[in-house]
Amino acid sequence: MTMIQTKYQETVNYPPEFAVRLAQTAADVRQAQALRYSVFVEELGADGQLIDHDARLEMDCFDAHSEQLLLLDMARRDGDRVVGVYRLMDGGGATSAGQFYSQCEFDLTPLIGSERALLELGRSCLHADYRGGTGMMHLWQGLAKIVRDRQIEILFGVASFHGTDLEAMAPSLSFLHREHLAPSDICVRSNTHEAMDRGAVLDRVAAIKPVPALIKAYLRLGGFVGDGAFVDHAFNTTDVCVVLDLARMNPRQAALYRKRDDLDV
Repeated sequence: MTMIQTKYQETVNYPPEFAVRLAQTAADVRQAQALRYSVFVEELGADGQLIDHDARLEMDCFDAHSEQLLLLDMARRDGDRVVGVYRLMDGGGATSAGQFYSQCEFDLTPLIGSERALLELGRSCLHADYRGGTGMMHLWQGLAKIVRDRQIEILFGVASFHGTDLEAMAPSLSFLHREHLAPSDICVRSNTHEAMDRGAVLDRVAAIKPVPALIKAYLRLGGFVGDGAFVDHAFNTTDVCVVLDLARMNPRQAALYRKRDDLDV
């Protein structure tokens, strides 16, 4: 597998046991793909042409053009220290791959046409033992350093509801469309358009509750959703495109991405 050459190979350490860094070797990438297999294939029922079921690796053609941001538990003794993953693709990676992964599902013309610095986020997952703790925050802090160093202006990516029953998700999708639709200059649209505005939101609390935690977290950071959902039958998900424009963040939201001495490496 082709490895992306990058100067961002520093390790950010978090006491007492976590570290965050980009994958540096083919073995690192395989550990990331093994965790992705455990989460996306075994837990969520995903499938795809390039998934290696024998080796238990979730992989696709975009991996060779992307970087894997890893959360490692340095205290583990079983050798499987990768307990969290974010797949990152910048404009150079998209040029090499021929497109961003999200373009399989969404028309990114407003983002690409803006000529602003883009970073696509994907394949985000945590080992089951590390959910509900600080693992995702550690990953975000590592991501924030990359955003600062590369002067990224817009983060975006596909985020998923588990399952493909649009009617069951109708209140949540309608809530996202009505409350968090992206401004027109950064509003992407699904290629196979499934309307998200599926009726009045009669119970706001009930509509919010099923929204996946990762999507809620992006919204708390000031993120938006694009126009329309995409049903991914292979992955057994219903996808929305989340867009985070750092220029539109308020100071409190942007604090994670401002330079902090305690995160410098």
